[in-house]
Amino acid sequence: MTIPDFSLEKTLYARGMGRVVGVDEVGRGPLAGPVMAAAVWLNPACIPDGLNDSKKLTARRREALCLQILDCALVGVGEASVAEIDTHNILRASHLAMERAIAALGFVPDHVLVDGNLIPRGLNLDATPVIGGDARSVSIAAASIVAKTRRDRVMWDLAQHYPGYGWETNMGYPSKSHREALRNLGVTPHHRRSFKPVHNILYQG
Repeated sequence: MTIPDFSLEKTLYARGMGRVVGVDEVGRGPLAGPVMAAAVWLNPACIPDGLNDSKKLTARRREALCLQILDCALVGVGEASVAEIDTHNILRASHLAMERAIAALGFVPDHVLVDGNLIPRGLNLDATPVIGGDARSVSIAAASIVAKTRRDRVMWDLAQHYPGYGWETNMGYPSKSHREALRNLGVTPHHRRSFKPVHNILYQG
């Protein structure tokens, strides 16, 4: 298993960069809810142990690491709404969330490590796309943990208002129970109408 480290950041710092930030998004695949992104600058003298791709961590471990990250790092969070996902597309909405997370940092990074193979088109900063970045860079891994933790909380809150879809456990992803609930209970305002399973239910007639 690949464990993220600080080598990408070290290389950039050795080239004279100031603050190097990692950015990642969570929530491309769900049928419901926003896409969430986080941007994180890690203090090289205070990097929490155990940072990893958020998908490889338990919810309890993510929560604990998120608190540590918020305590010793500089963090920005951004999201793109369901309406924006449906108006643009999920890739563009993910990039909007990333741009907003970076803008929410409160400072201008000297370099951004972006998870994925593309740099958001609205990001007018020095940046490097990093494929599989949350398994390679601790800064990106930290961003994935914060974004996942924040989005899970949003979906848990939405589940209290829209019971029956299982969002408190499936987080809006297309589990069997979620798809069955869509057919039986119908489409909510928080479902992504541009996604095929939702679109098909809306226009099956």
